[in-house]
Amino acid sequence: MKSLVSTTGAPRSTSRQHQRVFRLRWVRGFVLPVVLLIGWEVLSQIGFFPPNLLPAPSAVLQTLWELALSGELMEHISITLVRMAIGFILGSAVATILGALTGYFRLLHDVLDPLLQSLRNIPSLAWVPLFILWMGIYETAKVALIAVGVFFPVYLNLMSGVQSVDRKLVEVGKVYRLNAFQLIRRVFLPATLPAYVVGLRSGLGLGWMFVVAAEIMGSSQGLGFLLVDGQTTGRPTVILASILLFAILGKLTDTGLAIVGNRLLHWQDSYR
Repeated sequence: MKSLVSTTGAPRSTSRQHQRVFRLRWVRGFVLPVVLLIGWEVLSQIGFFPPNLLPAPSAVLQTLWELALSGELMEHISITLVRMAIGFILGSAVATILGALTGYFRLLHDVLDPLLQSLRNIPSLAWVPLFILWMGIYETAKVALIAVGVFFPVYLNLMSGVQSVDRKLVEVGKVYRLNAFQLIRRVFLPATLPAYVVGLRSGLGLGWMFVVAAEIMGSSQGLGFLLVDGQTTGRPTVILASILLFAILGKLTDTGLAIVGNRLLHWQDSYR
């Protein structure tokens, strides 16, 4: 009975320990932002920062509260999240297909990769006039621009991950007479999954950058529009509120993706 209790109690204690470590890491992550916000508020209250250039955090929060009460804030957040979600799904799906193909087949890599690598260096704003010309100022152009931003990090990481698979692992799979599908599922997929997760997170971050450029294109809703509207009307609190929301939403979505990635990579015996 004693051995049974100790055996069953060990996983529970380990789980509690992991939960404590997880909470401690979250607390540590909040320390620096809170300290900076407090310092910013104090310096603003004593007049060190001009309110017309850098308003106090309390003024920014007041603006957010007013926008939330009017219902305008949720409209901007929801339309941005929808655009971001569709663009992320489309961009990562195309990147997954092309990244896997160019990484696995040398001929396709030699044909496609030079073109894609040259397109990767085009700045986001350079795509805006072309997409407006092709698709107008409607939702299709905005989603397409976000998808372009998401595409390249996912493609590059996946393609590099496939090409970096240890040749010895592939040879061992062939020794065990694995067919092409089994080789991909049992060798290539686990070996490239860490790089793919990193690519998805990088693509998500770049997608949040591209969404600002996308919502400049004749948009009347979205956090990017709210940002530009604050600039044109001379309201720094609205500008800072938009930036703050981008930071919060970007962090939340990245954290969610990181949690999913950690669950998929639970088998890794990594340093962390």
